[in-house]
Amino acid sequence: MTFVSLGSIIGSGWLLGALGAAKSAGPASIISWLLAAVLLLILALIHADLGAAYPVAGGTARYPYYAFGAFAGFTAGWSGYLQAVMIAPIEVEGAITYLESAPWASGINMVNKDQTLTPTGIGIAVVALLIFTFINLMGAKWLSDSNILVVIWKTIVPIVTIVVIIALTFHGGNFSQGGGGFAPNGFHGIFAALPLGVVFALQGFEQAAQMAGEAKNPKKHVARSIILAMFIGAVIYIFLEVAFIGAIDPNNITKGWDNPLGAGSFGPYYDLAIAAGAGWLASILLIDAVVSPAGTGLVYLGTSARISYALGEDVAMPSALTKINKRGVPWVSILIAFVVGLIALLPFPSWQELVGLITDATAIMYAFAPVSLAALYRQHSGRDHPYRVPMAKIMTPLGFIAANLIIYWSGFEAIWKLVVAIVGGGVVFLIASLVRMRQRRSKDLGLRSLLWVWPWLLGMLVIGLLGRYGKGALNVLPEWIDIVVVVIFSLVMFYVAVALAMKPEQIEAAVGADEFEFEAIDAEAAPTTA
Repeated sequence: MTFVSLGSIIGSGWLLGALGAAKSAGPASIISWLLAAVLLLILALIHADLGAAYPVAGGTARYPYYAFGAFAGFTAGWSGYLQAVMIAPIEVEGAITYLESAPWASGINMVNKDQTLTPTGIGIAVVALLIFTFINLMGAKWLSDSNILVVIWKTIVPIVTIVVIIALTFHGGNFSQGGGGFAPNGFHGIFAALPLGVVFALQGFEQAAQMAGEAKNPKKHVARSIILAMFIGAVIYIFLEVAFIGAIDPNNITKGWDNPLGAGSFGPYYDLAIAAGAGWLASILLIDAVVSPAGTGLVYLGTSARISYALGEDVAMPSALTKINKRGVPWVSILIAFVVGLIALLPFPSWQELVGLITDATAIMYAFAPVSLAALYRQHSGRDHPYRVPMAKIMTPLGFIAANLIIYWSGFEAIWKLVVAIVGGGVVFLIASLVRMRQRRSKDLGLRSLLWVWPWLLGMLVIGLLGRYGKGALNVLPEWIDIVVVVIFSLVMFYVAVALAMKPEQIEAAVGADEFEFEAIDAEAAPTTA
């Protein structure tokens, strides 16, 4: 379970995240990583609590369903699905792009000049997604076993990179003597760095919670795996940024951090390894540029399937999404994730251009966890919580604030695109639900959550428009005042949401229905005796 989360945290983001952060914040990008680690650690602890207490597949969609009803569950699940289903094909595309740049791959012509895939590249990507699909169809054990060696590799390579680069070339003066000093763009640059790859790189800790329904001992292992994976990932990324800044040629940053390395096909650490004379490390990094994205894509294809499985539990979604094979795997949802992945391989923008959008979708998905946990603590107080988040009355509103700050820093352009997609999906859900009111769970729509979910999303859209980040932002709110506005708005919406939670008996019925279903699956899959 730890490797499933860690394998998602350490993906292609480590190869590119440091460069994007340094361009935005200079040496102060270290603060960006520390800030992101703190914000996401709060959210990770909350997910650990929820995952241990409610071990179900597609947990990020089920927790809001338990607390607020089907509409909130759909909104959270739809946000998570938009994020997760795009990562597998994007990571595969990233791996192929890196491979195209390799000397031994010349002449194959897998990538166009605009970074989209050629027919040959698409064919290779389809094969990769087919392999991911097969492994996921074999169950969580196959997924974790096949992922173990990949995650060990993905963890060792950045650690070796840190040690070698710091040992061979490290300029301490880069942290204070470059153009603009330690923080050339002030706190604005520090905050703006977060959606440029920092949060994208650190996200993924929730994967253990998504697969909690298939864990041997979820009440014990989910919390431990999430916390351990998040800690390891954060430490590695912070030291990677330190190594990156220290290894830059001081002559490249005398006038600023706009282009500390120049354009590179292999990622910043490849260039630094070549400059340091560590050709052997450069070769390893080239291999890792394929292995890391592929490993992450493998996990996220399974994750997106489990989210769509959870969506299938909602009244307005096709029940076929919940079909499970003898291994306890949602096979229909996995096949749908494969098909969506194929569509995403068409000549759409490269994954670099989608990082901010994916970060925003992830933060919206994460934001549902704190309000759900607070509501469940209040309305489902009899539930056993093997792991309890410390100082829950403080940590849950802090978690909601953390998610909303990430949404805000992602920029107005990303916010409005996500809000349109989520509200549009919500409208379709409500129409379909009203048409099918006689279907099961129709009493659990939780339309009261409309009183906080859409006002919250539209409020964040307005704040983003008036704020200072992303294309289209009007810069009306002064610096720091904008942060205060986000914090106050978050607190108001948090307590409104908790007050609108479902009644205890409704929550008990929703949780009990899922537990009965999983018990039936376990009984069906159990070996029989003569």
